Amino acid sequence: MKRLLLLLLLGLQPLLALAEPQVLVEAQLVPEGKALVGGTLNLQVDVLTDTWFTEAPQLPKLDLPGAQVTPPSSEALHLNLQREGTTFFGLRFTYQITPNQAQQFQIPPLPIQTVPGQGSGPVTVQTVPLDFVASQPEGVAEGQQVLMARNLKFTQQIEPSHSPLRVGDSVVRRLTLEAEGAQAMRLPAPPFEEVEGLQRYVKTPQVGPLDDGRGNVSGGRRVDEVSYVIDQPGAYQLPAIELQWWDMAANQMRTATVPAQDIEASAEPAYQAPFSIAEDLRALGQSARIHIAQYWLLLAALLVLGGLVIYWGLPWWRRGSAAWRAWRSRRQQTYLQSAAFAWQQVAQQLRGRPAQVGALYLWGRRSLDARTLGAVARKISDPSAQRLLTFLKSNYGSAARPEEALAALQQALPELKRSALRQQPSAPGQGLLPINPRQPVAGSTYRDAR
Repeated sequence: MKRLLLLLLLGLQPLLALAEPQVLVEAQLVPEGKALVGGTLNLQVDVLTDTWFTEAPQLPKLDLPGAQVTPPSSEALHLNLQREGTTFFGLRFTYQITPNQAQQFQIPPLPIQTVPGQGSGPVTVQTVPLDFVASQPEGVAEGQQVLMARNLKFTQQIEPSHSPLRVGDSVVRRLTLEAEGAQAMRLPAPPFEEVEGLQRYVKTPQVGPLDDGRGNVSGGRRVDEVSYVIDQPGAYQLPAIELQWWDMAANQMRTATVPAQDIEASAEPAYQAPFSIAEDLRALGQSARIHIAQYWLLLAALLVLGGLVIYWGLPWWRRGSAAWRAWRSRRQQTYLQSAAFAWQQVAQQLRGRPAQVGALYLWGRRSLDARTLGAVARKISDPSAQRLLTFLKSNYGSAARPEEALAALQQALPELKRSALRQQPSAPGQGLLPINPRQPVAGSTYRDAR
């Protein structure tokens, strides 16, 4: 009998191996093979499976001596590819590599851990080793810092605080630099020179990624701003600013320039009354009496009283206003972290092409403390949960009709939400004990008053 069972297990082992989902990993450099010192190239890593991923793939940290490496962001590009007649679904992650010196770089194999759906457990795959050569641009000395980009846009805005300008007014000069193919942290700061007769105040720059409009980072963006306050009247000129950069598309050095800006400020005019008070008093004479009507005295008293109320009540009003704003901020933050906010995004994401389930994951975690959609279905256990499982298998598995499963899931969304609400534990009662109860309450002891 034992021998028969052993033979059956040995015969089933190849079938079990065939039932395991396939997991592939592909890696490539863009552009491939070579790069320029100071330029940026991308290491694209595609993690694929013929089912779906129950957890996000775990990517290792990449260290390259002599280069600056930016790890992939939390948002990945969703893929749907064909490999040898099999449909694979997956995610694309991108490392940004910026060489700091001319040399050859070796990228070792990267171990990536994934958890595919319908699998027996975590699976670890490795990328193939890659290499590239970084060279110094022609005409650029070693160690010279030059901005590398495929395309660059350098613009300015001038905003005067008043027109025409006078002494005490200010002028804001705002410069915007957008560079495709460059990292935001490597964008240089423009030189804001001192101008005699103007007080210069430089603000903290705004640095961030440049989006290509499809959710992909295509470069970097930097906004610098300076304010010039006019101390003396006269004509001034804000000098032109030049920026040297290397055009990686044309393989040559270019210069981007914002023009100089001329400004002129006048002196603050002295106040002139619309009529001469001295002449009127002289005409009235020394013995003239000034009569003030009673309603003017009442109006003055009301103004003084109103000023005192504002003076003494302003601190209370400020504290109350600050408390109200803090309460609104806490309420808004609580709502953004709630399951109701996540549920509002579910229908919109399911209508996308392709359909997204990120909000559905977030709603399951917040409402039912479920990390996966499978856990959400197990906690609900009704027909709407079955439609959720059918959608997962159709959209990420090998089913042939994902559109029908998506439509069924969209129709089942109201029932899915009601089922989740029924699974949430109700709050304990806060009511008082009944007056003169006839039946003893569990956990309490009553004495008969008779």
